Amino acid sequence: MSDYKTLKEAWVSEQTGSSITHVNAISSVALASIALFSVIHTRLYDGRAGPAFIPSFALLVLPLLFSMTLFALRPLLLTGLLLVPAALVLARTPRPGTTLPASQGALKPLPALTTYRAHMMLMTILGILAVDFPVFPRSLAKCEKYGVSVMDLGVGSFVFSNGLVSALPLLKDPAHLNAPLLPKLLAVVKRTAPVIALGVVRVVLVKGTEYPEHETEYGTHWNFFITLALLPILQVLMHPLLKVVPAVDSGAGIQQLALSPLGLDLKGYVKTAPRLGLISANREGIVSLGGYLAIHLLGLFTGTLVLPPTPAFFRRMRDAHKKRDDGNRNELGAPRQNDKTAIELASYAMVWWAVLGVISMPGLRVDEGVSRQTANLPYALWITGFNTSFILGYLVLDMIFFPGPMRKKRQSGGYNDREYGKEKEMRRAPELLEAVNLNALPLFLLANLLTGLVNLSMQSMYASDAKAMGVLALYAVVVCGVAWGVRGRRVKLWFL
Repeated sequence: MSDYKTLKEAWVSEQTGSSITHVNAISSVALASIALFSVIHTRLYDGRAGPAFIPSFALLVLPLLFSMTLFALRPLLLTGLLLVPAALVLARTPRPGTTLPASQGALKPLPALTTYRAHMMLMTILGILAVDFPVFPRSLAKCEKYGVSVMDLGVGSFVFSNGLVSALPLLKDPAHLNAPLLPKLLAVVKRTAPVIALGVVRVVLVKGTEYPEHETEYGTHWNFFITLALLPILQVLMHPLLKVVPAVDSGAGIQQLALSPLGLDLKGYVKTAPRLGLISANREGIVSLGGYLAIHLLGLFTGTLVLPPTPAFFRRMRDAHKKRDDGNRNELGAPRQNDKTAIELASYAMVWWAVLGVISMPGLRVDEGVSRQTANLPYALWITGFNTSFILGYLVLDMIFFPGPMRKKRQSGGYNDREYGKEKEMRRAPELLEAVNLNALPLFLLANLLTGLVNLSMQSMYASDAKAMGVLALYAVVVCGVAWGVRGRRVKLWFL
């Protein structure tokens, strides 16, 4: 086991990654799968009921698995294979009937956001096991120091997504930033303590079983669970600052300055410091924490744009709160203005990509490249630009295929508003993706346990592509089957 552990650690080390274009192409498969699913749902199912588990799994999960394995080097081919049948169905079936504007009410989940978060989680779940097999190209594995890859994208997107939904308390009550710090801090510590405990348990299990690990990823004892648990705590501690400096302006630049020789030269510390004490032994995780906090805050800022009915809602609420006028709070239940949200998301996406392009130009580089290891400014911009763009993509697909609730047409040719009132809203995220999103953390824990069991029961590094795909498909079926089995119910773990 020790020899295999050494070989496995060497196999996942010193990776330099792929390109942003390649990673974007692989990720575009997710959008294509949603396009095909939406066409089938609206044109063949007439929006009344979604496909059952097996077709949902085939349409929504298998394309993601294929995109990072068998089709990883030709992802646009897979995207085409999904879009061609979608185009054929569109051409051969009539467009659904007229629509009505969305009804008013309390703030409801945005289907495009549910789809985005579920797909992000599924790619993470699939990636953490797929990376252990040769069928997963090494260029998609986590980079050692600099570079971009699917695995580097996954951890940053996870942080961005969590930051996005953390905007909910601010939207529901703008005074949340001004609330007493200690009660908020105690509440968030209580909520995140189990995740910290999971991080500690993972350290014990990894060290105790000689499980292959990559020390330069986060350090000797640090892991992603610890980073994930600390970010909400740090966000609360920053509330006094966020009252003065908007979330979009906080963190990323400060992190880059701290990494550079003009600041604290933390980049040099990560590269050269010996692992003598607890801090230096975990220097990668500690140093990258500031960058991940910046990504978390950028996600929070994006959440204030996409979660409310209109992207201007939070700005108006914040201004009204300063004037002690709570009259605009009722707008939280207003109909969504997805067109305005899409325009604002597109504007910010162009800004993030443009800034990343400028600071990556020869002569203007602020660092040696994108670095997940230190979570530098280029990494934060890449993660933010990618996630903003793909949320926009899911939102645009929603606007195309699901412009509003469907009115139920009577055989006489008219529309029965009484029957329509009994109908559910036509647009909702695919049921399987809703199930994954609802129980994301329990499923992620299950996936980690299954990944450990697979790696302890076989030498995955030597598995053939056929064997690897069989194991990965079974693994995906088990995780998604559990999600499907408990759909509609939030699983409560005893330690959470």
